[in-house]
Amino acid sequence: MRIQVTITERLQDYIADVSVSEPAPLLELREQTSRLDERNMQISPEQGQFLSVLLRATGARRTLEVGVFTGYSLLRTALTLPEGGRVTACDISEDWAKTALGHCERAGVADKVDLRVGDARETLAALVEEEGAAGGYDFVFLDADKEGYETYYEHGLTLLRPGGLLVADNVLWSGLVIDESAQDEETRALRAFNAKLREDHRVDLCMLPFADGLTLAVKR
Repeated sequence: MRIQVTITERLQDYIADVSVSEPAPLLELREQTSRLDERNMQISPEQGQFLSVLLRATGARRTLEVGVFTGYSLLRTALTLPEGGRVTACDISEDWAKTALGHCERAGVADKVDLRVGDARETLAALVEEEGAAGGYDFVFLDADKEGYETYYEHGLTLLRPGGLLVADNVLWSGLVIDESAQDEETRALRAFNAKLREDHRVDLCMLPFADGLTLAVKR
């Protein structure tokens, strides 16, 4: 028997009330970002906590993040990683990178962050060539320009260890992926990305209708 529960606004508030714990540095970052025009680019507290749970469940110590914005997911990751853990993060904006790193510094976790500014395609290609990098990461989070997802995924999979987890955000794109009238580059790129992963036998796959759609891929 299939039972479907509609998540109403009241239920969303209830879920947040009983399950979400947001440390003060993250709350401060979120409140500051809420005043920006680009605030919708920031992940929700629920999604941030989900990432934190995934990090702990996988025992991640070395992680990779593509797309930083003001740093909510980056800070959540750095706060979650154990001592000696490290997150390598890529973003093309010097301003966003400076903001994100500033929040990490104030939270006392900047020593866990390696933030690289520039085109993520070039940054990831360089990482692949670094000694010991390929197969050395436990966790990868993709949340950048959608046209670049396929390239980021391929590099991320190379950098990920067998059994490691890759998470891609925005794979439902507010439902536009099933709207045939939506033919912009980002939407078409996400459709191609989703179709590619469905046929990729290098991973075990699960897509969740959570936030704006999350795909979880475990490297075989």
